[in-house]
Amino acid sequence: MVVTVEFLGPIGKEPIELEVRSLEELSSFLAQDAALQPWLKNSAVAVNDEMITDRAHPLKSGDRVTLLPPVCGG
Repeated sequence: MVVTVEFLGPIGKEPIELEVRSLEELSSFLAQDAALQPWLKNSAVAVNDEMITDRAHPLKSGDRVTLLPPVCGG
């Protein structure tokens, strides 16, 4: 079960592919990267372009998970 994880905007990280079964499992994996830790607390998450707030949300092979950092506009 492979999902693609994309990091938008100022996160500045290339997309990666991982074998994970839920957003909770993905979050635990990404939290190991010190550079991502500040973004994980403040970023919204989308799965296949649908905003998701439930960390227990299951993932399936081929899903695209996107981390959307907060932005300021004016």
